[in-house]
Amino acid sequence: MIDDRLAASASGEDSTRQFKVDVRNGDSLASEMVAFANSDGGTIFIGVADDGSMPGLLPKDVARINQLISNAASQHVRSPLTVQTENVQLPTGRIVIVLTVPKGLDKPYFDKNGVIWLKCGADKRRINSKEELRRLFQFSDQFHADELPTKAGIDKLDKLRFRDFIRDVYKLDFPDKLRDLIQLLQNMSLATDTGCLNLAGVLLFTERPEWIKPQFVIKAIRYPGNEIHVSNYLDTEDFSGPLSKVFDDSLSFVMRNLHKVQDGRGVNAPGLPEISELVFEELLVNALIHRDYLVSAPIRLFIFDNRIEIISPGHLPNNLTVERIRAGISNIRNPILVSFVAKGLLPYHGLGSGIKRALEEWRDIDFADDREGCLFTVTIHRKAPSGSVDLTDYPKSSGKSSGKSSGKISGKTENQVLSLLSDNPEMTILELSETLGLTTRAVEKQIAKLRKKGRLRRIGPARGGRWQTIEKGKA
Repeated sequence: MIDDRLAASASGEDSTRQFKVDVRNGDSLASEMVAFANSDGGTIFIGVADDGSMPGLLPKDVARINQLISNAASQHVRSPLTVQTENVQLPTGRIVIVLTVPKGLDKPYFDKNGVIWLKCGADKRRINSKEELRRLFQFSDQFHADELPTKAGIDKLDKLRFRDFIRDVYKLDFPDKLRDLIQLLQNMSLATDTGCLNLAGVLLFTERPEWIKPQFVIKAIRYPGNEIHVSNYLDTEDFSGPLSKVFDDSLSFVMRNLHKVQDGRGVNAPGLPEISELVFEELLVNALIHRDYLVSAPIRLFIFDNRIEIISPGHLPNNLTVERIRAGISNIRNPILVSFVAKGLLPYHGLGSGIKRALEEWRDIDFADDREGCLFTVTIHRKAPSGSVDLTDYPKSSGKSSGKSSGKISGKTENQVLSLLSDNPEMTILELSETLGLTTRAVEKQIAKLRKKGRLRRIGPARGGRWQTIEKGKA
């Protein structure tokens, strides 16, 4: 009876199985070991032909090959590998050596010439770009994209934003001296040894991260129907700025494009969104802090009649699967971002809990991990609207994108803003945008106009202050 592992060889070579009739070159064997160790491990069958047939090895060859394997694993690979071999006897009396190479714990591995090999299907290939090398270090937890250096100097820091953060979280004053500021940023893992901001510092604490890293934004589109159109859409906007602003604006975009349901409430009561805001809070936070920042592409947010898709660059890291994230298991891809977001910059509730919390609120969510396309897609399925849907604040704009806030603002909007702030002086811009069905950018413009006209005044700081409305003719 043939060993089960040998029987499986009938299905041919793949990314976990390699066949060799004989081995005489230690360097060649070492490159195969390196490729397996830098991937997920695998098995080399020595004595098996490419077509799966098993001529096997003569007993006199087995000792020679086993010695060659030992030398290749210890002397021709950096760092040395611990491999296992087993001699399996065929019915003919000949032998197949089953060489098992484990997934490496000390990636990346090199051959003796300094070449890094990776498995590519049944074959192998050299690493030939810095991005691939960075990704390999990332997978081995030796490097993370959010610590990548940028060309942004300390002068690009949003000093007010950073001042408020260190005051509120660490009870620290903003440093008076540039040297002390640089040292503080370095201690907080937000700046490099050369005094420039790293990617985390740029994304969290600069006013215009898109001027430094224009690809890390969210592009949002509301399509009519259930298919992507080239030029036909109802609402579109690109969201940029610090991560906290990108999150706020993206969340507002989603909420204004949801149906409002009365759900047994009075006719004059404001409708509830068809899907809880908490669902999108959790999923957008996950997209922003767990996306792969080694991929130079934006997050895409698509809203259709029957679903909402959040498409993030990068597949799930390491050994994560859709089943594991549904169970609450997570893996930190960007530890600096996670550490600061957990201090209140975004509504983050703990590692691995976001997906579970979203599913508890809305079970009809699918996840797709596209490793070949290097994408992770979250699909939130919508229910067909019933007769209780309130469409009064559903977007009605259409046409080509201008890159600005969509929809025209009526002449009554200024009075609506004043009325809302008069009733609730502590309302935030995000709350105003959700109530009025406008983008935060549109609300900011209205507030700027009212302040210029002398009809609105801010009392106190941005956080913890309040609005004061002023009647016409009164200072």
